[in-house]
Amino acid sequence: MTEYHFVAASEAFLTVEEPLDEVLKERVRNYGEQGKAIDFWLVKRPAFLEAPELAAVAAGVPRPAAAVISTDARFIDFMKLRLEFVARGSFEAPSATIPDALAQAA
Repeated sequence: MTEYHFVAASEAFLTVEEPLDEVLKERVRNYGEQGKAIDFWLVKRPAFLEAPELAAVAAGVPRPAAAVISTDARFIDFMKLRLEFVARGSFEAPSATIPDALAQAA
């Protein structure tokens, strides 16, 4: 299993109100310069928020939701500080309740 870390908020907040695409584009550019593989993703309507073990965190996230997910905990710590009004959490996948970390809810 892989440990994933995330920040989640309303889809409108992450994709419209915040200049999130600037932050992610800069990170992609930086990774390219370093020859590092991408380890973060923006997922709209993330299915993992429906997992029972994330119920407490998910309860505070307006729907429809979006999340930035990464295997790099420090990047998610940075995103939490940068975005401030987001929920932060982590989970392991694949698991019985989260078979695909990047899946979108129906």
